[in-house]
Amino acid sequence: MPDPGCAFDAVVLAGGGGTRLGGADKPGLVVGSRTLLGSVVSAVTSAGADRVIVVGPERPATLSPGSGGGSQVRHAREEPPGSGPVAALRCGLEDVSAPAVVLAAADLPFLRPAHVTRLLESVTGQDVSGVVLLDASGRPQWLVSCWPATLLRDALGSYAGSSLRGLLGPLDPVLLPDETAAGDPPPWLDCDTTDDLRLARDWAARDGREQEAAR
Repeated sequence: MPDPGCAFDAVVLAGGGGTRLGGADKPGLVVGSRTLLGSVVSAVTSAGADRVIVVGPERPATLSPGSGGGSQVRHAREEPPGSGPVAALRCGLEDVSAPAVVLAAADLPFLRPAHVTRLLESVTGQDVSGVVLLDASGRPQWLVSCWPATLLRDALGSYAGSSLRGLLGPLDPVLLPDETAAGDPPPWLDCDTTDDLRLARDWAARDGREQEAAR
């Protein structure tokens, strides 16, 4: 694994159709003060990403001012559009130039720079193939992970399937336990359904009230 102290890029998969949200453009939905995509881009750029490749339809309006920080934010589109996460990852890697890649979904409202840094620090100085965050039930969250770019390219070169788990699971990554404190929103929470979105907005509203009360 490349030294996480060196440059890294991020690939953010943002091409889902939002079918369980009535066809809404999921990355553009707002939780708290940011869109879902804006939160993810802010997290990876604040953690030091040199370049962020957002794979999906171009949505400039979903990135609030400052979301990209000092990073380059590029948009790419898998072919054919909507052909799944493996095709999107393959597309995003074409624009990656750093030795390490943080892979994230575009619908993680509570992903923060500290979580990205934890992924990177977990492989510092170790001979590992990558690192993947586990959720509270112990399931790998493939779209909160970090990998050597060369390893991903090699794996994609010999993989003909469409399952992200089928691609990444055999690479035998380090599985990083969830350390979310009780009652806090976890970084792996995605917004696939209306219930997920309602929960995320309730959490964000509570956090906003607590921050206001602390002032």
